[in-house]
Amino acid sequence: MAQIISSLAEVSDRYDALFVDLWGCVHNGVKALPEAVAALQTYRAKGGKVVLVTNSPRPRAGVKKQLVHFGVPDDAWDTIATSGDSARTAMFRGAVGNKVYFVGQPGEEKFFEPIGVIKDPVDIKMVPLEQATGIVCTGPRDPMADPDTMRGEFLMAKQLGLPLLCANPDIVVDRGHVREWCAGALAQLYTEMGGESLYFGKPHPPIYDLARRRLAELGVDVADSGILAIGDGVLTDIAGAMGEDIDSLFISGGLAASETKTVTQPDAEALETYLQAEQSSPTFAIGHLR
Repeated sequence: MAQIISSLAEVSDRYDALFVDLWGCVHNGVKALPEAVAALQTYRAKGGKVVLVTNSPRPRAGVKKQLVHFGVPDDAWDTIATSGDSARTAMFRGAVGNKVYFVGQPGEEKFFEPIGVIKDPVDIKMVPLEQATGIVCTGPRDPMADPDTMRGEFLMAKQLGLPLLCANPDIVVDRGHVREWCAGALAQLYTEMGGESLYFGKPHPPIYDLARRRLAELGVDVADSGILAIGDGVLTDIAGAMGEDIDSLFISGGLAASETKTVTQPDAEALETYLQAEQSSPTFAIGHLR
């Protein structure tokens, strides 16, 4: 059973660094969550390092701009690791060949901007599906549409033997009070249809490798025992932390607010029932990051 705590400060002195999810924890897809921001500012003021670890398909620079738009101040975090950057690195190293069929929303083509640190990157070209060597998916074209609308295109892609690079393993997110589908839902469908999906965000190892590199760039050496992962997704944030053998703080008032009966804090019995059903074992739980 996860230990229910009332504030990050109750346990934060045990950790030298935090791997913090963004959507549902620090902002709600519309604006910053003031209590979460204050908690991170307090932690950093005491010398702790905050790595924002997000399944956003955007490059790090794009997430930084988004944080400014949402009102998340710079002094609430130290550095950013995105699923997008991890996936882009794999793409430019040839994970899905050089001719890709793009699935995403207008404006997300920035995913294809070159990464200067990669030696001899693959020259990527966007092409029609029948000419592709692979698929790059940053998310649904319409985040409100049922993922099953992609079934026809995915059937052809599977027949062509195309791998799908998923830039965001999240299944859903809540933008304010509206739930939207993410790239992970499309990748899940493609896998269920017999296609090959490649993942680089939480809960998969590549993004944690990137987060550790980002932490090292800050000039600190932190053992895994000194890291606390924070997030509201049991299938992403908490599963990833469990796989990496690092402690975790589950934010029950995000994606699982209804299942855990969270208003201010989770109902202990509902929380335990939910975590058992999901086979998830976070170290701690709290209603909202504060």
